[in-house]
Amino acid sequence: VPGTRGAAVGAGEGVQVHALRLPSYILSCEALFGLPDERLTIRHDAGSSAAPYVAGTLLAIRRVQEITGLVRGLDALMD
Repeated sequence: VPGTRGAAVGAGEGVQVHALRLPSYILSCEALFGLPDERLTIRHDAGSSAAPYVAGTLLAIRRVQEITGLVRGLDALMD
């Protein structure tokens, strides 16, 4: 997809965004924040099945009749 590899987004100097498609990666999200001589990395990897999402999906299904309007984020449904 044109513009996804190293594309700059945002105001000013912008933020570079990279997208990779690799075999064996089902879901992997990584955010890098950095300044000269320092870097913070936050990473999440999920396996090859839907297992990491089952608990949250079931919670949303069980609570859907209690909801009025738009709810953003699963955290709004958690006790």
